[in-house]
Amino acid sequence: MKKLTIAGIGELLWDIYQEVEEIGGAPINFTYHITALGAKGIPISTIGRDDRGKKAIAELEKRGLDVSAISVVDNHATGYVSATIDGEGVASYNFPDKVAWDHLQVNNYVKMIQSKLDAVCFGSLAQRSKGSRVAIYRFLDSLNTQTVRVFDVNLRQNFYSRKIIESSLRRTDILKLNDEELQILARLLDFKETGKEGLTVLVDRYNLRMAILTRGSNGSVLMTPNNFSDHPGIATSHIVDTIGAGDSFTAATTIGYLQGLELDDINEKANKLAAYVCSQQGAMPSIPEFLK
Repeated sequence: MKKLTIAGIGELLWDIYQEVEEIGGAPINFTYHITALGAKGIPISTIGRDDRGKKAIAELEKRGLDVSAISVVDNHATGYVSATIDGEGVASYNFPDKVAWDHLQVNNYVKMIQSKLDAVCFGSLAQRSKGSRVAIYRFLDSLNTQTVRVFDVNLRQNFYSRKIIESSLRRTDILKLNDEELQILARLLDFKETGKEGLTVLVDRYNLRMAILTRGSNGSVLMTPNNFSDHPGIATSHIVDTIGAGDSFTAATTIGYLQGLELDDINEKANKLAAYVCSQQGAMPSIPEFLK
């Protein structure tokens, strides 16, 4: 089987919590885990020409990522976010605006390699600015039809709308969301169903190849037009934080889908990886061989 090439497009930022700065952003976390699992992950984002930008490139290169698709701008700071973590390890975020990823660029390297991409993951947060939203849609619309488009909803604060969600879903093959986000989408998109029934509505309405519902410690559901898999979750005795766990789940699921694995197998592997990430600090821990 050929080595998969999978990109993530959107926000690159520094998670700042407890006076510690960790490189992150959902699309960046996703591409890290794609790489850690043995495929080629390509982060597509924009940083500032500043110390955080230089450090971001160094950190990603150290983790084995190809940074050629990351653009640099002069007039905007590299993104960052203040994170607070509650007693259960769940993070909440405060995002400053008008940072570099709000001026997202798709550079010539991306245009050169886009025909080779097996999948691309995008979210809603990077669409908060019109410029980045247009850049993401143009990129998605220019991809080959066989490139799988993965929409990790990733709702944050008020940086989404019905128009953004529907425009994204019309460009989506695989949808990933958590149980809280499913409730929000039900209100936004005018349906009452929750859980598996809510996933069925989304799969049918938007002609999705697969929908992924994560439920925290209660596991996850994977659904295709003809099948579904319900996993109870994997107990984690010591949760450090949940940052990056959802992104690792999306990465494992995307690879499993592209490899043609059975839904139950994909669900088991993704749950094991996400549980491990919850037991480690930060979004990009080293991944042991038995999880790859």
